[in-house]
Amino acid sequence: MSLDEAKEEDKVFEEDGVTFVIDEQLFEQVKPVNIDFITTDRGSGFSITSSLSGGSCGGSCCGC
Repeated sequence: MSLDEAKEEDKVFEEDGVTFVIDEQLFEQVKPVNIDFITTDRGSGFSITSSLSGGSCGGSCCGC
């Protein structure tokens, strides 16, 4: 996960005032995908879950 400018071939979503940009080919591989911001006793960060992978990863993961 990184900060990036949207390109013509990207999928762009907005949720609660936050804009998400994802490469269309990657999106097709992981959809459906859920991105949540969570806070635990270990800190805060993003939780990325794809129902296809059956798992989740956080932070800067891109191989979900």
